[in-house]
Amino acid sequence: MVNLTIDNVKLSVAEGSTVLDAAKAAGIKVPSLCAWPEIGHLPGACRVCVCEVEGQRNLVASCVFPVSEGMIIKTNTERVRKARKLNVELILANHPTECNICVRNNNCDLQRVAEQVGLREVRFQYPLEKEKHLDTSSPSIVRDPSKCIKCYRCVSVCENVQGVSVLSPAFRGDKVFIGPPFGLSLIDTNCTMCGQCVMACPVGALYEKDYIDEVWKVLQDPTKHVVVQEAPAIRAALGEEFGMPVGSLVTGKMISALRRLGFDKVFDTNFTADLTIIEEGNELLKRVKEGGKLPMITSCSPGWIKFCEHFYPDLLDNLSTCKSPQQMLGALAKTYYPQVAGIDPKDVVVVSIMPCTAKKFECQRDELCDSGFQDVDYVLTTRELGRMIKQAGIDFVNLPDGDYDNPLGEYTGAGTIFGASGGVMEAALRTVYAVVTGQNLEDLNVTPVRGLEGVKEASVNVGPLGEVKVAVAHGLGNARKLMDKIREGKADYAFIEIMACPGGCIAGGGQPIPTTNEIRLKRAEALYKDDGAVQKFRQSHENPSVKRIYEIFLKEPLGHKSHELLHTHYVKRGTDLPHNEVD
Repeated sequence: MVNLTIDNVKLSVAEGSTVLDAAKAAGIKVPSLCAWPEIGHLPGACRVCVCEVEGQRNLVASCVFPVSEGMIIKTNTERVRKARKLNVELILANHPTECNICVRNNNCDLQRVAEQVGLREVRFQYPLEKEKHLDTSSPSIVRDPSKCIKCYRCVSVCENVQGVSVLSPAFRGDKVFIGPPFGLSLIDTNCTMCGQCVMACPVGALYEKDYIDEVWKVLQDPTKHVVVQEAPAIRAALGEEFGMPVGSLVTGKMISALRRLGFDKVFDTNFTADLTIIEEGNELLKRVKEGGKLPMITSCSPGWIKFCEHFYPDLLDNLSTCKSPQQMLGALAKTYYPQVAGIDPKDVVVVSIMPCTAKKFECQRDELCDSGFQDVDYVLTTRELGRMIKQAGIDFVNLPDGDYDNPLGEYTGAGTIFGASGGVMEAALRTVYAVVTGQNLEDLNVTPVRGLEGVKEASVNVGPLGEVKVAVAHGLGNARKLMDKIREGKADYAFIEIMACPGGCIAGGGQPIPTTNEIRLKRAEALYKDDGAVQKFRQSHENPSVKRIYEIFLKEPLGHKSHELLHTHYVKRGTDLPHNEVD
């Protein structure tokens, strides 16, 4: 421990702490923009968090300056206040003054810091020659360099957390530019569309591509039958968009809001999460019994799939051939559902509400149209749905609870926990154990695969199969660790779950901002509550609607119809020709 004094308060903090850490420990709120401890080292670029340290001639950036024994710190002197205000003023002088129409209005760190330092005037004129050069090439993410404040948070999360390194700084001084190398557009890079850069950005320089207007248009078209599905993680996060406590489970209110928006049917991606477990579990058993490619790796996360296509194309055969639950429901909503409802499938429009920006890319993949149409037409994020509900003037907090529609709305607790890291693995182990042994796991809570540890391992004795060793990774940087082990022949797992986003879908690139580890844990807790305390069934193979769809439509897991509608193939993209297919 290191002993120091900060604003006349004596305290001890851990060795290696920064001045900003010490201020937080003393209950002092030092304004900051670029600091974000969860994504690793940052360069202290914005200089908004400056403080005085006795013995130092210049003010120090508190987010990177380390504490030392006996240090005396001042965070609220006139010199400090003037410097902070000037630094924020200089940032604003080079930032567009369009807050009212910005996607981050009222949820912007720059707005917050300007208020915190008491800035009421910007004396420097915004450069008139500065033009907007929006990068809208990606179906998932929009880049607006004119709003970039060069905080390096997106660079750090893309490189240090996700291990993709698509965003980097170029040039020096006031000419610094953050973006893809060589002036490329996002679509021409190895970007996985995960959206973690959007979550890291403190302003509106990165945001999801908005499809709200397109959805409003089809909702108001009387010739269209518009159905909606929502991923499990949405119900644990949507309430935050309306000021509800983090971790509020708002399933019923969400259903009611979607009906009031005008959707003809409200289905649930949890239904096809259960279906995924049946197909994926049987695929795993087939590989184990017949000597197929192991370890088998989950294919639910489109950001992870694109990452694998770019960086590990030689290991694509290890991926499960199952479509993601989103795409499974899209295929069934345009085949099975029209058949039982007596609707022309060409009139069906499928809208997904997803926690994930990569889902916008996924739904436009050429290979995902086995229904004879594009399986999923539009993907909205949690944030976009929140904006739609507000546009419609719906009082979300006071809505009554609604129920899902059949035949694609019934689900089990196993489907719900797909939204948290380890949830797919836990759901799969429940069903695989039951299928192989004819009995249920003694404890359905497979806790070793839960939590925020980067890579988690577990081993389950599955009767005739013996010990089945599994692993779970979340965040693409952690995925690299497992994939490198497979390449080296050191992975003795049978099954691996990988999610692109840290924490899984609860912290996807389309979820409410901010998302911290504390928030991740509370959202996950809501999903586990739904699984353990709300749902009648907790195992995917117990879902009555899943049983029925096999009886009257799919016939059997891994059968002809299932392969036609629920399974897919992948593209070897490589890293030299980033978004193009290569041999």
